[in-house]
Amino acid sequence: MRQCEICGKGSILRASRLKLRGNYNPTPKKKKSPNLQSMRLMGRKVTACVKCIKTVAKKMEA
Repeated sequence: MRQCEICGKGSILRASRLKLRGNYNPTPKKKKSPNLQSMRLMGRKVTACVKCIKTVAKKMEA
């Protein structure tokens, strides 16, 4: 499974229930994945989610 090497965020399985005319309509499950990008961190290439990339950029700025 692809996941963020900084925070460990990975894909999850979600299912929603749609109510139609008083009955629940079975809808298929969907796989949701985080926005993973590759970046260089301390001289090595890592796969990180965008939230972690923004946080690292803020910390390097200050």
